[in-house]
Amino acid sequence: MEDIDAIAVLQDPVRRRLYEYVTAQGREVGRNEAAEANGVARTLAAHHLDRLTEAGLLESGSRRLTGRSGPGAGRPAKVYTRARGEWAVSLPARDYRTAAELLAEAAEQAGLDAGLCAAARRRGEALRGSAAPCGGIEEAMEVLAARGYEPHLEAVGGVEGADGTAGAAERVVRMRNCPFHAVAERFPPLVCGMNLALLEGLLGESGPVRARMDARPGQCCVVVEVSKNNNH
Repeated sequence: MEDIDAIAVLQDPVRRRLYEYVTAQGREVGRNEAAEANGVARTLAAHHLDRLTEAGLLESGSRRLTGRSGPGAGRPAKVYTRARGEWAVSLPARDYRTAAELLAEAAEQAGLDAGLCAAARRRGEALRGSAAPCGGIEEAMEVLAARGYEPHLEAVGGVEGADGTAGAAERVVRMRNCPFHAVAERFPPLVCGMNLALLEGLLGESGPVRARMDARPGQCCVVVEVSKNNNH
C-alpha cells in the first residue's frame, strides 16, 4: 500500500501545486523559488516539500544558489527534484508491466521490430482520429502533454540565412517523461522505435512538425521539431 500512501500525499492542493512546479522545471528547485512561484510562505513551502520528500515523490539535496564559493558565500540551500521512482495504483492488483516486458522480450527475440513500429504508427493515427496533422510546435506540445510526455521547448543554435547572417534559433520540443520508461530501460531499441512510430502517427507525418530520435539521459528518446521542408 506504499504507492497509495505516496499518491495520497498529493491530495493537499498546495502540496500538489508545489510538486507539479518542481517536476515541471527539470532541474533543482530551492524553497524560496517554489514558494514565490506558488504564492505561499517559505515556511509552508518547506513543510510541504519535505513532506513530498518523505513520501518518496521528491528527492532533496543541498547546494549554494548564489553561484559563489568560499567564505561569505552563505550556507548551502535545500533543493528538490523529482524522485526517480515510479508510483502506480491499481485496485484490484494488476501487473501490466510484466506482461509488457514479456511481450517486448518475445518481439525482440523474434525480430518483430518492423511489425511493432507499423502497429504503433497505426495506433498513433487512430488516437489522432479525424484531426488533421499538428499544425505547429504549440499544437504538438498540447497533444504531447495530454499523453503525459511533459514537453518543453528548447532553443537550438541559430539558423544561418541565405545571406550568411545569423537567424533565429530553432525550437525543439524535448520531453521530460517517457510513458514507457520502465520497459524502454530494458529494451531501448525496440521500445524507443515503437515510441517514435507512435508519435509519427499521432502528430501526422504530412504536417509541418516531425518526430525524430535524439536520446538524452533522463528524457524521452524522441524530440519534435519543425520539419526542414516547412521551416521558412
